[in-house]
Amino acid sequence: MRIILKNARERKGIKTRELAQLIGIDQALISKFENGSRKPTRDQVAKLANILEIDYETLMISWLKERILYEIGDDNLTLKAMELVRDDIEKNTIYQKSTISNSLKNILDEIDILKDSLNKFRVLDSFKIAQALELEYTFESNRIEGNTLTLRETDLVINQGITISGKSMREHLEAINHVEAVTYIKQLIERNFSFNERELLSIHNLILRGIIPEDAGRYRKVQVVIKESNYTPPQPFIVPKQMEDYFIWMEENKNKLHPVILAAEMHERLATIHPFIDGNGKTSRLIMNLILLQNGYVIANIKGDYETKMKYYQTLETAQASGNKEDFILLIAQTEKECMQRYLDIISK
Repeated sequence: MRIILKNARERKGIKTRELAQLIGIDQALISKFENGSRKPTRDQVAKLANILEIDYETLMISWLKERILYEIGDDNLTLKAMELVRDDIEKNTIYQKSTISNSLKNILDEIDILKDSLNKFRVLDSFKIAQALELEYTFESNRIEGNTLTLRETDLVINQGITISGKSMREHLEAINHVEAVTYIKQLIERNFSFNERELLSIHNLILRGIIPEDAGRYRKVQVVIKESNYTPPQPFIVPKQMEDYFIWMEENKNKLHPVILAAEMHERLATIHPFIDGNGKTSRLIMNLILLQNGYVIANIKGDYETKMKYYQTLETAQASGNKEDFILLIAQTEKECMQRYLDIISK
C-alpha cells in the first residue's frame, strides 16, 4: 500500500505537505504512510483514493490485507477464521441484494436488456441525435427549476445565439451554462476521470457562472430554504463534513450497487445536503447522469411538466424526510428505462 500511495502522489506531482493539507492531517503522517510505519484510517484511505485518483477498491483491499496481517497474523487459525468471515460476508451480500423490491429489480433487469441491445447499435451513434437529446435535457432540467424558455427558444439561444424578447438574462444564461456543463461531464468521461470534489465544484461553477458568480463553485455559508419542499437542509457549518462523507460513501459503494441505484443515491444525497446557495437540483441531476453515462447508460431526462415535476419533488422529499428512497429510485429507474427505449428506437431506425 505504501508503494501505491507514494507512486500516485509523485505521479500527480503533489508534495507531502500539500497532500496533508488536502486531507487535514499532519505532514509527518503522510511520510509514515509511505514508509509503512503508520497505517491510515479507513476514512483517510477513502480521501487518499479520491485525491490521488487511485482506484478505491484496489487501495482498500491493500489496506485491509495489511491490517489483517498486522492485527491477527498469518497462521492456520487465521485462515480458518477468515473462511468463516467470508461466509458471513457472502450471506450479508445476498441479504442486501434481496432487500431490493421486485418492482425495482424488474426495471433494472429491463434496463440492462435495453443496454445490451443499445450496445449493438453504438457504432451508429450520431452527434446530431446526441445534441438533440442533450438540448431536450437542458430544456427539461431548467424547466423543473422554473425557467420559462420553450424548447424552441432554448435551441435558438444555445445553437444560434439569439436573444429571446421578454425573457430574462438569467434564463438565457441558465440554458447556455447547462449545455456547457453537459459538455464538461462528457469530457470527463472521455478522459476516464475519477469523480471527486474538484470536479463537482467545477460543474457547479459552470451552472452558476455569470448568474451568481460569487457563489459559483463554492459551498454555501448561510442557511437556505428549499422551494416546494418541507425539508430543511443541514446547517451551513456542517456542509463541508457532509460533503466529505458524501464522497467517502461513493467510494465505498460505487462497486457494490447497480449503476442506476448509485446514480439515484448520489442525486438524492447531494440534493439532501443542499451544499450550494443555488443550482443544487441541476447539479444533482448532472452528477446522476454523469454516473449513468460513465457506466454505458443514457441521460435520464426527468420532465419538467407539472405532474412529473410534482412526483419528482414528492418522492425526493419523502426520501429526505423519512429515509425511504424506494419511490425516488423507482422514479429514476423508470425514467432511465424510458429514455433508453427512446434512444434505442431512434438509433436503430
